Amino acid sequence: MVSMTLAIPIELKRQMDEFPEINWSETARIAFREKVEDLRFLTEFKSKSDMTEEDALELGRKINKALQKRYQESK
Repeated sequence: MVSMTLAIPIELKRQMDEFPEINWSETARIAFREKVEDLRFLTEFKSKSDMTEEDALELGRKINKALQKRYQESK
């Protein structure tokens, strides 16, 4: 296994210290693994898609507008 050194903000370290029972190295390994899996999935998904970046942005805008409308109607 390879060792890695990370720099984190002091406030985050203080918050982590509140939970000494947590194995933070294992937590980080899990987070890194999940992120890599997500990126691989997105890369594969993107490679199979004909959607352009502009198409994706437009779809995102439409989804945001629909969610905003739904949220405002539920108030």
